[in-house]
Amino acid sequence: MTEVSSLTGRLLVATPALADPNFDRAVVLLLDHDEEGSLGVVLNRPTPVDVGDILEGWADLAGEPGVVFQGGPVSLDSALGVAVIPGGASSAERAPLGWRRVHGAIGLVDLEAPPELLASALGSLRIFAGYAGWGPGQLEDELVEGAWYVVESEPGDVSSPSPERLWREVLRRQRSELAMVATYPDDPSLN
Repeated sequence: MTEVSSLTGRLLVATPALADPNFDRAVVLLLDHDEEGSLGVVLNRPTPVDVGDILEGWADLAGEPGVVFQGGPVSLDSALGVAVIPGGASSAERAPLGWRRVHGAIGLVDLEAPPELLASALGSLRIFAGYAGWGPGQLEDELVEGAWYVVESEPGDVSSPSPERLWREVLRRQRSELAMVATYPDDPSLN
């Protein structure tokens, strides 16, 4: 098997050609990527469900909009917490209990931990129902097929207050021809 270069912490941005409705204009933060497969959460799929309706203790810590996001089509009955720690809990300081670094300032929150344990350390928190998952080599095949653009993430992507604009915003900030893709119409047949 070929060695897989890790894309953990990077964003997958759906290309206009991606036909899977689960990922139409999706922006996926990769939480894990290695030879065993990939796991991420869709950052721009808010649901109408308030965080307080399912995880009451975490509601006050969730960023706006304070709703659960659909992280992907897999395990919709499970919840993942992704949070940004200001300064990223640098190596000089210990990461707070209940938070595990994924990339830079972005990490996973143990939702079984008492929320007050992390309250003072969190800069932003998003709760996701489900996740996006790929088996060994599956994501690499989709990349070769041109289904995804791979770009750097920024801590603010996790907590964008306007998730419906995230696809365009992430593309627009690229310093390449990808910035032009941000202008791609929702329905090209109407052009």
